[in-house]
Amino acid sequence: MKLPFKLIAILVFISLLGIFAYQAYWLTGLYSTMKHDLEQNIVEAMRMSDYNEMMLRVEGLQKDNENHGEVEVSAGYDSDTGKSYVRSSTTIDRTDTIAKSSKEEIISKEAPQAALHTDGGLDLILRNKSTMLELATYFQRGLHSGLDIISDPDIAVYDSLLNFQLRDKGIVLPYLLEYLYFGSKTDSSYTYIDTIVSLSTPGYVPSRKATQYNYAFNIHSSRSYRLTIEPINKLVLRQMSGILATSFIILIILSFSFWFLIRTILRQKTLEEMKSDFTNNITHELKTPIAVAYAANDALLNFNLAEDKKQRDKYLNICQEQLQRLSGLVEQILSMSMERRKTFRLHPETFNLCDLFPALIEQHKLKAGKPVKIRLDIKPEDLAITADRTHFSNILSNLIDNAIKYSPEEADVVVHCRKTETGQIEISVSDHGTGIPADKQLLIFDKFYRVPTGNIHNTKGYGLGLFYVKTMIEKHNGTVTVKSEPGKGSTFTIRF
Repeated sequence: MKLPFKLIAILVFISLLGIFAYQAYWLTGLYSTMKHDLEQNIVEAMRMSDYNEMMLRVEGLQKDNENHGEVEVSAGYDSDTGKSYVRSSTTIDRTDTIAKSSKEEIISKEAPQAALHTDGGLDLILRNKSTMLELATYFQRGLHSGLDIISDPDIAVYDSLLNFQLRDKGIVLPYLLEYLYFGSKTDSSYTYIDTIVSLSTPGYVPSRKATQYNYAFNIHSSRSYRLTIEPINKLVLRQMSGILATSFIILIILSFSFWFLIRTILRQKTLEEMKSDFTNNITHELKTPIAVAYAANDALLNFNLAEDKKQRDKYLNICQEQLQRLSGLVEQILSMSMERRKTFRLHPETFNLCDLFPALIEQHKLKAGKPVKIRLDIKPEDLAITADRTHFSNILSNLIDNAIKYSPEEADVVVHCRKTETGQIEISVSDHGTGIPADKQLLIFDKFYRVPTGNIHNTKGYGLGLFYVKTMIEKHNGTVTVKSEPGKGSTFTIRF
């Protein structure tokens, strides 16, 4: 079953639109995921920088020979539950001059307020990665709170570590780093924020679109780092550049493929219409000479016209002309069929053009139904070419025949043959006929194509002549061109 072209075009368009929509949905989802991961990386970089800064301070305290006290963090349940909790502590000893974890014990009495708790115990907490990270963060904050009593955070060191962490994660953007303190009155009637230290990339001034990331590093969240950085949208797109480029190339390939498919369908549809017109036309062309020859032969046989020499010669000439016409038609059709075979071969030979044209000119003058004037100009007179004599004769015959057919009332045809400075043979056939519109000149060499003339078909043809000319000239490694102007005539030039 043949689907209408419009339906095929609609299905192709819907398919292409669906692919584009899915690709856009997938890229949007990927963009959101990568942006979220990048934001998580920024927060993680702040946490790791804080941890490394804290470890550097601990290493500094290890070298101190005075006892600075004990840092302790605990986690568990409150005393109402009666459940156990975990407490770990780190002591800096002036005698050992090292920091070490002194103990980790289970206690079931008067537990401090727990940072994290669960009815299933710590074993359930440790099974969940996100919960483990949260637990580690709380331990880090607890250690931070104890360590900050001994030594204040070094914002310059933290800034250096943060810059390294961000670069390591591929985030190279200017930023503003602030060390903040959140406080309030005893009755919480008034809260305030103090900026203790502020550092930034030289020359960087945050814009209105800048994004802020806060990281509270103590148990009570009263102290925190705030990182102000420009939106990471461009950075995400830069990281997606490879995927975006690949997707764009795929979309271009798909678009071209669908366009080529539609174009091929249109060409096939046009070719099908041409074949249909050709079949109708060729049927009429075949029937006409057969009918005329049959009528002439019937008159000779049944009406005793064979005894009258004048009448007999007249009808025999009619039969001969019609048979020649039929032979020419069949010859062109067979030539097209042979040309498509892989076994098709030319048989080139060298001959003079002055030996070829006289017979062709006389033949066309005899079969033309109008006055014909053909002028031949060959320079030099002994100009010779190497080509397949039969096919080359058919090429010239087609060009001369077209010049005569498309000349109104009287045909005036000029044939020029010359050798160019580059050594090529150039043959042109000019007429003063109806001419060809500029937008149709590239199509006249297509198979089955005929220049549309509305409902008027004064000139018979089947759209094979010029296709045959172009095909055979290309087989001879030559070219054929046309220059034409409607109402003034045409000039066909072959070079090889």
